[in-house]
Amino acid sequence: MMVLQPALAVASGGLVGFTLGLIGGGGSIMATPLLLYVVGLPPHAAIGTGALAVSFNAFANFASHARAGNVRWRDAGLFAVIGAGGAAIGSWIGKDVDGQRLLFLFALLMMVVGVLMLRRGGDAAPGDQEEARRLPLVIPAAACVGLLSGFFGIGGGFLIVPGLIFSTGMPMLDAVGSSLLAVGALGLTTATNYAVSGLVDWPIAVEYIAGGLAGGYLGMQLACRLATRKAALNRIFAGLVFVVALYMLYRNAAAFGLAL
Repeated sequence: MMVLQPALAVASGGLVGFTLGLIGGGGSIMATPLLLYVVGLPPHAAIGTGALAVSFNAFANFASHARAGNVRWRDAGLFAVIGAGGAAIGSWIGKDVDGQRLLFLFALLMMVVGVLMLRRGGDAAPGDQEEARRLPLVIPAAACVGLLSGFFGIGGGFLIVPGLIFSTGMPMLDAVGSSLLAVGALGLTTATNYAVSGLVDWPIAVEYIAGGLAGGYLGMQLACRLATRKAALNRIFAGLVFVVALYMLYRNAAAFGLAL
């Protein structure tokens, strides 16, 4: 297994990057299961290493959106700063939770993500057209998302985008671009917290990121050709998320005294 680990890490990162490039989201939720069951990392190391990889890929994509003018800097910055504080607390708590229990709860979160992906259409409509901002709502929204992101070691983009739209009324495209700054900040905060405890596998992280960059490029190229089928692709990927989540629930149910 150790001999195959580098190749498996690159392939797993490539799959996550390809999914993100193809359907524009959701792929990060697969980072931890792939590191856990394919690459073979222990639970907490998989979460810490996955958070680092998600952070790097988010910052890379954020740069592209920033150049295109799809970032509301004030809102993105506030959400990132508040969210990072929540992520620091969440990751500190997550490190002290039994690995099997953490994975069982993670699988439940995956089920929620799958449902959200099924409800999401191919192209979302813009947010509220009014310019009035509801910045006081950003603080609790960012803190809550950051807490969940840190606890589970995920980017949280599927929560940040609707959080930004709800709290500021910005259009969907700007919410997607702005969310990536928060995703990167939250992932980096979580990864740093885990790294301090020696729970980040650096060689695997580099290999995972390299695969993610290559996979993301291929996914973006294919997305241009399959733009009209994006809703169908979302449903297919949501189905995959459900399958993996059910497997994780089965493998880790004993942590709560359940027999599945």
